[in-house]
Amino acid sequence: MPHIVSIVYRPADMPASPADHYARVELERAELYTGGGIRGDRKGRHPKRQLNVMGRDSLDALGAEGLRTGPGEMGEQLVIGDLDEPLESLASGTRLQLGEQAVIELVEPRTGCERFETIQGRPATQVAGRLGMMARVVQDGAIARGDRVQVL
Repeated sequence: MPHIVSIVYRPADMPASPADHYARVELERAELYTGGGIRGDRKGRHPKRQLNVMGRDSLDALGAEGLRTGPGEMGEQLVIGDLDEPLESLASGTRLQLGEQAVIELVEPRTGCERFETIQGRPATQVAGRLGMMARVVQDGAIARGDRVQVL
């Protein structure tokens, strides 16, 4: 059954850009809200880029290639496991229900940036198409690791 594997965020009091890693803190639970992503997260202010969502299968494959893939190490905020198909193969506009109430909408494929290249030591072109999707929150709700994920 598809489920939430990992939730991370960047709290307001955390330095924005450490030299060798993404500024992320792992959470057991979080509140998603429309227009901002994870409550308290500095990252989710752009309307189309509130959440970085990755599939567990992609992280496993990237880890096997030597990339650091622990919680938040790829710059992701949510990791979803056991989807029937790779997250990256879902169309923009696809909605996912997370837990009992929260709903997110996939907006566009996530691409690596210069910061990704610096942290991971690889060109973004080597991971193109495998970094998950950018998403926005379309319905508020609480989420927790282990919560069921449903493709709507």
